[in-house]
Amino acid sequence: MLILPSRRQFLTGLGAGAGLAAATGVYAFDVEPMHRLVVTSYAPALPNWDPGLRLRVAVLADFHVCEPFMPFDRVAEIVDATNALKPDLVLLLGDYPAGKIAWRKLPLAQFARMMEDLKAPLGTHAILGNHDWWDDKAVQKTRRGPPAVKGLLDARGIPVMENQALRLTKDGRPFWIAGLADQQPFEDVWTSVSYADVPRTLAAVTDSAPVILMAHEPDIFMDLPDRVSLTLAGHTHGGQVRIFGRSPAIRKIYGHDYSYGHVVQDGRHMIVSGGFGMSRIPMRFGVPPEIVLLELGQPNPDIAGA
Repeated sequence: MLILPSRRQFLTGLGAGAGLAAATGVYAFDVEPMHRLVVTSYAPALPNWDPGLRLRVAVLADFHVCEPFMPFDRVAEIVDATNALKPDLVLLLGDYPAGKIAWRKLPLAQFARMMEDLKAPLGTHAILGNHDWWDDKAVQKTRRGPPAVKGLLDARGIPVMENQALRLTKDGRPFWIAGLADQQPFEDVWTSVSYADVPRTLAAVTDSAPVILMAHEPDIFMDLPDRVSLTLAGHTHGGQVRIFGRSPAIRKIYGHDYSYGHVVQDGRHMIVSGGFGMSRIPMRFGVPPEIVLLELGQPNPDIAGA
């Protein structure tokens, strides 16, 4: 026999559903994107890595500074949390301005000054992302770079790498960091241009030491050679909404999921950061803003991603 709910039961259920929807909305539009901050640690066993090279790397991606979603006090919080991790090296993966979701844009000169407060013995190094190009009206109009934010970071002692590689040493053991230029520098959908030049970048690597490569968009991973020990990418924000380990807003690349986390493909490794900020829609759910912390050299099975 079918038993229909009473009017009281129906209204109670309707109210509970509305309350849950409202609570979820508050969390997704306010709590997770603007108040949560997590450290996501990885200790992958990498190919072509010197096992005696122990390296602690903090990776920061997709700030998208603006008000109200990424104000400067929030940036200061991220800087302080990063310094507390005592990294050997800090890497910035691009997308410093916020784009169209900004209610009020913030001066990138002040953002660059705040990045100067990051502390790491081997320095802070950066690449550019698509929004660094898209948000610069002058370069969009002239179709010529570099974006202004590059000069602002360079002036603060934070080199912005565009198809370049740099040899560093830790405890006498060498390694390389490499940075690709952006793959989507122009917002016009009819302009298909990529400035990323993998052969040129890796031609600057002159010995067999391990290579960590920074690429803002993860799409290029499928084209990278085995010479790269680890690729680091951002751009996706983990899809901003991630449910049951999936990011429905991020399309697959030739069948491969590059939306978030530790990707292993044909023996090659990439870590895609969920970053901090937002674009298109100011919400995050299931992928809180994160500092990625890499512990390289001696994998720790207790660390997520090992």
